Amino acid sequence: MAAAALPQLRPGAVLGPFGAKLRLPLPPSRCASLHAAAMASPAVPGYSPGFKKPPAMLRLKRKRLRRCEPAAPANPRCGAAPRAPSAPARRNPFSSLDNAPRAGGAPQTVERARPPPPAGGDPLIAPFWQLLEPVGEVEPPRRAEPSETMDILALTHDLHLPVAVPEIPSAPRHEFPADWSIKTRLLFVSSHPFTWAEHLKAQEEAQGFAQHCRATEINLPQSVQEPKLSTELRCAFQQSLVYWLHPSLPWLQLFPRIGADRKIVGKASPWSQDETVQQVLMSDWSVSFTSLYNLLKAKLCPYFYVCTYQFTVLFRAAGLAGSDVITAVISPTTRGLREAMKNEGIEFSLPLVEEHRTRKQKNSEVNLETEVANSLEVGNSMEDGEQPAPSDDDDDESFSWLEEMGVQDKVKKPDAISIKLHKEKHEVQMDHKPESLALVKGTNTFTLLNFLINCKSLVAVAGPQTGLPPTLLSPVAFRGGTMQTLKARSINAKARVHLVYEDRFSLEVVGPVMPHSLHALTMLLGSAQRGAFSAVLYTHEPTAVFNTNLDSASPALNKETAYKDLPMYGLHPKTLDQLRQCPTLGKSSIRSLEMKDYAYTWKS
Repeated sequence: MAAAALPQLRPGAVLGPFGAKLRLPLPPSRCASLHAAAMASPAVPGYSPGFKKPPAMLRLKRKRLRRCEPAAPANPRCGAAPRAPSAPARRNPFSSLDNAPRAGGAPQTVERARPPPPAGGDPLIAPFWQLLEPVGEVEPPRRAEPSETMDILALTHDLHLPVAVPEIPSAPRHEFPADWSIKTRLLFVSSHPFTWAEHLKAQEEAQGFAQHCRATEINLPQSVQEPKLSTELRCAFQQSLVYWLHPSLPWLQLFPRIGADRKIVGKASPWSQDETVQQVLMSDWSVSFTSLYNLLKAKLCPYFYVCTYQFTVLFRAAGLAGSDVITAVISPTTRGLREAMKNEGIEFSLPLVEEHRTRKQKNSEVNLETEVANSLEVGNSMEDGEQPAPSDDDDDESFSWLEEMGVQDKVKKPDAISIKLHKEKHEVQMDHKPESLALVKGTNTFTLLNFLINCKSLVAVAGPQTGLPPTLLSPVAFRGGTMQTLKARSINAKARVHLVYEDRFSLEVVGPVMPHSLHALTMLLGSAQRGAFSAVLYTHEPTAVFNTNLDSASPALNKETAYKDLPMYGLHPKTLDQLRQCPTLGKSSIRSLEMKDYAYTWKS
């Protein structure tokens, strides 16, 4: 009985405590014999002695595919031995092999390359893509992707191009229109170097300042053969960079003033908490402002700008921009500012609003069939930023329809203040927009001068610009003005042109670039760069509306008398001839300028 109770033990097993079976390792000879016996025994259902892991199966399928591939033909020229092709190369996911341009011409849609099917046609070992897509199917055309060799800088430039490209004049012209906006930066690019604009000598710099103060007229030849050796060219370049500024605080950037709080915040401003210092600054500023106006009236200054933290004023002398009287344009304005000007007796007009009102009156004269089209046109103009002019056909204080209904005593009529606010709603809507441009003419500009000097809202009472007088910018010297120069530097770089990198030279000019400086620089570059260059112009946007044509609102009656004294303004005759033309750019400004064969094309 004791023997029967013992469990049967397999070879290599030992009975442990409490009857447990322990398995001991077998000797190597015993293991080899057991393995041979298992291989010789018939297959057992559910048991696969030849099981391999997935990586091993993939390697096995690759070997079978290579055996089934036909041998590559030998090269008949060199008589090389046949060589079996290797496995197909893995496709780069970042390149477009199907749409890449070939040397022979335009890209064509090609058939997708696939390895040939294995011998025997066994679908179990065929690649899975052959089961999903039929062999010989033509791949549909796809969007062209950048290849690995594409210039990344060129791709980034293309991605940032604007969708709507402004139109260029159909035929090049020998002169571009006057641009009365202030530029903050100019970038000139040319295939010829700008070494002539680098490292001016002390004598050349001094001569340039003297030529500016004496209003010396410099006439360069059409093409300067050796610009770097031309002292006359380098002096004229220094002369074109000069402008005059007030006040002058070297640690503060005084232009632009609109939206400049972030650049001024944190800078030292000892006058912000001292009313006595503020009064001294404003008194000195009033003297400079009056001096500029007197120069303008005496036809010794062509124009100047008054830049406040809320708006900008452009004063132009008689004979410029198609007007025979002194003009002042203010933009942007607010309803409060316009009301204050009215209270001071300043007569002004809103040219853009009046233009819209005139257009509306003309549209009202057409027949009923075109009324729908006109309403759509007015809607489109509102989308472009224009504000509707006040309608003369609005409801006047007539409530006769209430009497007809017999409810005149039950409905509360709006008072006079509510009616006035309703009629002036359009004025509030156009505040701080280009449509709020105000035009002051003739003797009213002197009244505007006194108004600005005494206007308390001209200077900020809070924020980083507290107590800081407005900035005065002028092309000529005036009392209290400080001579400043635009900052210029040349840069050499490589640019990709037709898959080849070529040298490109650029000249950057930074600062408040006024109209006369822009024209003077283009004349110099035309002579120095052999009549071929391009430029990108960065505009101070609040001043772009100064290019609006105001001649229709103020026709010049005696232009010949006004033009005869133009040379006294101290600018080049060609520059004055450009500035006296009526503006044609509207509410926009020149964004890019190109000269080719001494002729201009531009985009606005």
